[in-house]
Amino acid sequence: MLFAFFLRISLSSPVNSDGANNALQAWDMLHGNLLLHGWVTGDASVYTFELPLLAITESLFGLTSTTCHIASALTYLTVAACCVALARTNSRGAAAAARCGVAVAVLAGPLVTGQGVAILLQKPDHIGTSAFLLGSFLLIERAPGWRFTPPLLLVILCAGQIGDATVLYVAVPAVVLVCAYRVLAARKIRTVDAMIAITAAVSVPLAMLARQMMVRLGAFAVVPPKTAISSPGQWAHNALLTLHYIRTLFGATVVGPDTMPRVAAAALGWACLLAAAFGFAKVVWTWRAASRAEQLVCAAIVLNLAVFIVSVMATTTDQREIAAVLPCGAVLAARACVPGRIVGARRAPVALAAAALAAVLPLAAAATQPPATSPAVTLAAWLKAHRLTYGIAGYWDASAVTLESGDRVQVRAITSGKNHLVPYYWETKPGWYAASRHRATFVIADDSDGIPVADAEQSFGRPAAIYRVADCHIMVYRRNVLSRLRARGLP
Repeated sequence: MLFAFFLRISLSSPVNSDGANNALQAWDMLHGNLLLHGWVTGDASVYTFELPLLAITESLFGLTSTTCHIASALTYLTVAACCVALARTNSRGAAAAARCGVAVAVLAGPLVTGQGVAILLQKPDHIGTSAFLLGSFLLIERAPGWRFTPPLLLVILCAGQIGDATVLYVAVPAVVLVCAYRVLAARKIRTVDAMIAITAAVSVPLAMLARQMMVRLGAFAVVPPKTAISSPGQWAHNALLTLHYIRTLFGATVVGPDTMPRVAAAALGWACLLAAAFGFAKVVWTWRAASRAEQLVCAAIVLNLAVFIVSVMATTTDQREIAAVLPCGAVLAARACVPGRIVGARRAPVALAAAALAAVLPLAAAATQPPATSPAVTLAAWLKAHRLTYGIAGYWDASAVTLESGDRVQVRAITSGKNHLVPYYWETKPGWYAASRHRATFVIADDSDGIPVADAEQSFGRPAAIYRVADCHIMVYRRNVLSRLRARGLP
């Protein structure tokens, strides 16, 4: 049932070109290009989780935008499952069920807002990485002394680092620091915590070695993530921005006019945020008695926010970079609001009813939003009808149209350079722009959020015909416009 809610809510936000490019990469993997040879991915390749999940979904449903929504819902469901499993640890019966309800309520709260849906369910973008964080924490909490825990943890952390650098900067340091603290507190070196810390540290060079081997075998290239440190004078401003991003991530902001539904949604977001903050404070206050899972989740939140604040990401990106704070906060909120055991015949049903209501209400409210229709649907249909099968456009108009056409119409992304148009090497294949291999006969011009008509005419000349479709201009040429693109080096 939870998957059905997530899928219905995901449909209220259209798939943009970021999600479409991930779908095209998964489609390539499904058809034999397992290492994504020739691709240039973004700074988070999501190669080890979301792309395989997309490929499996596409094998069943084909290359469509609906497939992307299904994969997004499955990704969020996986994160929710890890979150619930951590939240209910060391609890039973009604207490375990109530903790599950509170965790789901925190994850569902942001979905009432369109901004929350875009962050969490629109495309693979850091939220799926939370599965690696929470999955490793769950393994450490449930089976710290199991003989297969170190190799399994090594696999999880290595796979996470290959897919997203967030695991390198958040999950690995969290495991090392918490386990090192527990070793010092126990005053014994030969402990399971020491072995786990060593395993986490070893995962870093091992993941780098695995990535280098993949590159030598012809795997995809990755645009380097923004890891530069901002000036210390910027940190206070970054911290204020981060507080705003946290509010947005939990749904504790009113987007648009102050209508009653929006105010109620923001109030729910504030309740979830305060519950997570209370859970965090409770673990910090009782740090010595806290479980491994609670310590790891708190450490992950601190590290994620600290890295974000001192880096240049706070001013150049948005709350997607700290998406893991939401499920980690959900774990802490559930464990703080619901005790491990609920004593009393009357208290158990009340706790269960309250937790179930808190979880179902935001899900039901979010599911009432109508399905979104992307302009790319109209553009793809028009281009197919006029037998225009290869062209170029601005980034947000390119792969979205390709996806909606089922790859029958292929539109490649370009961007503005210095007085000329150049290929856009982000989630793309450089071979797409080779004039010797492809013939592009149209340009999708979009003056509001793409390539302006004037820029297209300056680079490619006057078109043979121009059509107005879905608030865009489709400029048709009798020549191959790829031959007029300026060369651009790979990033």
